[in-house]
Amino acid sequence: MARWENGPGILHGADVEIPVEIAASYRARTRGLLGRDGIEGALLLTPASGVHTFRMRFAIDVAYLSRNFTVLAVRTMRPGRMGLPLLRARHVVEAEAGAMARWGLHPGLRVAVTPDANTP
Repeated sequence: MARWENGPGILHGADVEIPVEIAASYRARTRGLLGRDGIEGALLLTPASGVHTFRMRFAIDVAYLSRNFTVLAVRTMRPGRMGLPLLRARHVVEAEAGAMARWGLHPGLRVAVTPDANTP
């Protein structure tokens, strides 16, 4: 995808297809999961190399992805933490804690994200 836009998408490559919300603008990336009590699916922050969980209401799983969408690392972060940026990361996927293990996301896995044209 040449230019990312905010909106719905699908993450392929894990054990299941995962609905994602793409946050490509500065405003969408800054808001992230703040103010939410949970998320169905995941949130893709692009571009991003690190995240924090200040003012978050729940623990999250964070997957750091390279430029070619290879999973570099998966971490679980409790609220109120600052994650160190991963230098080779270009994208970050956030989901509720425990979701990535259920989905089979692990370091070394190559995934892809496509916009979901079926969702308004």
